[in-house]
Amino acid sequence: MKYFSTRGGDDLLSFEETVLTGLAPDGGLYIPEIIPRLPENWQTEWANYSFVDLSVEVLSLYISADEISPGELRALVEKSYSTFRHPEITPLRRLSDKTFVLELFHGPTFAFKDVALQLLGNLFEFFLTRRNSRKGAGEKRESLTVVGATSGDTGSAAIYGLRNKLDISIFILHPKGRVSPIQEAQMTTVTDSNVHNVAVQGTFDDCQDIVKALFADKQFNRTHHLGAINSINWARILAQTVYYFQSYFQLGRQLSSILQPSELASIKIQYVVPTGNFGDILAGYYAKRMGLPVGQLVIATNSNDILTRFWQSGTYEKVDTSAAAAAPEGAAAPALGGSDGAQVGGVKETLSPAMDILVSSNFERLLWYLAFDGLTEVDAETRRGACETVNSWMQKMKQDGRVEVPTKVLEIARRDFVAERASDEQTLDIIRMYFLRDPSYVVDPHTAVGLHAARVISTQNDASTMQIVLSTAHPAKFSEAVTRALEGESGFNFEQDVLPVEFKGLLEKERRVIDVEAPRVELVQEVIERYASSAVASAVAASV
Repeated sequence: MKYFSTRGGDDLLSFEETVLTGLAPDGGLYIPEIIPRLPENWQTEWANYSFVDLSVEVLSLYISADEISPGELRALVEKSYSTFRHPEITPLRRLSDKTFVLELFHGPTFAFKDVALQLLGNLFEFFLTRRNSRKGAGEKRESLTVVGATSGDTGSAAIYGLRNKLDISIFILHPKGRVSPIQEAQMTTVTDSNVHNVAVQGTFDDCQDIVKALFADKQFNRTHHLGAINSINWARILAQTVYYFQSYFQLGRQLSSILQPSELASIKIQYVVPTGNFGDILAGYYAKRMGLPVGQLVIATNSNDILTRFWQSGTYEKVDTSAAAAAPEGAAAPALGGSDGAQVGGVKETLSPAMDILVSSNFERLLWYLAFDGLTEVDAETRRGACETVNSWMQKMKQDGRVEVPTKVLEIARRDFVAERASDEQTLDIIRMYFLRDPSYVVDPHTAVGLHAARVISTQNDASTMQIVLSTAHPAKFSEAVTRALEGESGFNFEQDVLPVEFKGLLEKERRVIDVEAPRVELVQEVIERYASSAVASAVAASV
């Protein structure tokens, strides 16, 4: 299996090169040369597999055995998921007759990103260790400077996946004051010498733009051997496809105890995914194209709804021009903890901050498939044509802040996806509704966005459709939103009902953070120059 850039399909990379490179030099994202089909008997052979077994099977379809042997791959997967608190890794929980949640928050940092980042951290370490073991005496060791941007959960998950790894230093940029207190504490209380938290005065999109600019700087990239942990890294998407397969089998087992075989055969599955950067739902798209029998994927966004607007109009634009035209001049931003207000750069501060973004970086991967499917001839020229089309779209997006795709492309997008948004008030209503149900269930605000979208879309579904909503974070990570929704409700006690023992005392721990006064690339470059080499040197010395 080889991989190429969405913006220029001539250079083919191995899986190892794809993982270590992260972002393509031309600014594109790496995608597989082909999407493999599932084995003919996968539904029977895989039916009772564990999460680890399924991971090995799915990953091996994309990773050549001469790059990572079957034994090595199994060892990597077992190591990655030994850190999870639940034996099923991502358990499926039934909320009602037709609504289920897939709990993705049982990893070390209580967020779905642990599923991918525990594996990615071990892949980085595996490849570097192998490369350095082949070095002769006196040869310089290879190292990696991992750089990422976070709106909350990616940062802590990446740090926990890479802390104290030999030959790796990690720099995580987050928008100062724009992540939840628990999220910030999870990142900044990790004081390992190779971990560097960078608080940027700006938005998440500013942080993400800085990361992309660092990768685009060929000299800086070459000097520091940059590696990506954001969902631009293909390995993250690949790891996340596994829980779509696992939940498919989990649902079948749960329903088989209450439905007749004839009823079971007619069941349709619809996944609903709270979506910001488009990585989590893109993994579901790959699973579907591989052959997983599911219906339309539901994109659930908050008020930062660039994706919902695209599926409505076919226009992908940072700022909603129709809303901007109607908005009063000088509209004030909301107070801290407020909702749905215009913020710096057009981002709206909401109660689901991990989705507070203007541009969904992984959407480019889907755009490539839409462009490819929109062309008529299936050959190498079509692949090149799709790359050229995507490159022109992304350049237009960079220049104008918007791009409109042809009607045919929008129609193709609507075959596999439908989109719905949720306001903060609707998010609070959902948190309250599920808490008051019997049995009571507490959800975080991102999961609540998904549950709201599922509720809206369910009115259009037929009677045989079951919805699986991806629950992306533990509710304790967003105490302000949960407390605001449930304040005054009889029997609600946040510390007793929601707060895990691992979070108690976290806010009082020692922290280490580097402040950057403005969202400027050169300021972050200075930070990396200052800390990167010393961090790797310390880790090497400690290992001797």
